[in-house]
Amino acid sequence: MVFDDIYRGKTVFVTGHAGFKGGWLAFWLKNIGANVVGYSLLPDSDEKMYDVLNLGRVIDAEQHADICNFDALRGFMNETKPEIVFHLAAQPIVRLSYDMPISTYQTNVMGTLNVLEAARQTSSVRAVVNVTTDKCYENKEKAAGYTEDEPFGGYDMYSSSKACSEILSASYRRSFLGDGGPYSLATARAGNVIGGGDWACDRLVPDCIRAFRDGKTVEIRNPHATRPWQHVLEPLAGYMILGQKLLQHGNKFATGYNFGPEYGTPVRVADVARMVADVWGDGKVVVGNGDGLHEANLLQLNIDKAKRELGFLPIWNAQHAIEETTKWYRAHYSKEDMVKYTQQQINDFVNAARAKNVEWSK
Repeated sequence: MVFDDIYRGKTVFVTGHAGFKGGWLAFWLKNIGANVVGYSLLPDSDEKMYDVLNLGRVIDAEQHADICNFDALRGFMNETKPEIVFHLAAQPIVRLSYDMPISTYQTNVMGTLNVLEAARQTSSVRAVVNVTTDKCYENKEKAAGYTEDEPFGGYDMYSSSKACSEILSASYRRSFLGDGGPYSLATARAGNVIGGGDWACDRLVPDCIRAFRDGKTVEIRNPHATRPWQHVLEPLAGYMILGQKLLQHGNKFATGYNFGPEYGTPVRVADVARMVADVWGDGKVVVGNGDGLHEANLLQLNIDKAKRELGFLPIWNAQHAIEETTKWYRAHYSKEDMVKYTQQQINDFVNAARAKNVEWSK
């Protein structure tokens, strides 16, 4: 039993279920007994986690539509009657936000408002978890991890749009979701997430995997930048713990939470690329020149609040996360049964949590 078995038999609405993190979340929820409903555009990529896990046949219902289409979103949410909503649909790429600032804001800000309002107009919804990012904070390149009460900001359009999503969520909560309100709303801020099934461009690990698969050398733009790397199952466990608490206790947990690795464990970009190359077996990495676009050099999260209030605890360290991620891609390109392989990684993660006496249920 995990998450107090609270998701078994419940209808869970996942926006962005056809994406990387959303695909893992929908798959995990389905495997612990939830009735999973997905709402998402399909990624514009030849390779998709959605296809690898055959999610179109695995989950209970889905609609391929844009969260900016409020009528479609509200209609499908009313039709499927979920009890909890996990909002992951987003334009998630920092560098793409420089080329697409308007659509980035439309998706990440107005799309989020559509989700919150559709949930308010769906009487079955009791809880919403809005997934943002660690980049929502005003990054001052400080060594200490950012806490949940620090100012929002964002140098680039992606980061600032997620800061806006956080401000929007807080305002929406105060305006419509007080005691006796229709549902409880929390936000979740994760670090740099890696894992199998991510084929997005301009992300370090997928770029490495594509290059190594094709026998090419990876060129690193910003080798000395450090990030709070974590396997995708780490924040997903945090989101589900948070959802569990909202369903059990309502507004007591209706606030923002950081989900990241242990403080003081960030890894340099160049070192991550070299670890991926080592596990892959024949990858090559070189340091190149940047292209002039701003990228943060240092970013860490303080996760004390999530530990204290939710019982969250990181399970796999960065090195293990990199190993598991690279092995997933190796298995995929070796034509293994990736539904079984992915389920086994989840089982291994849950067993590792239990070995640390972390049960995610209290």
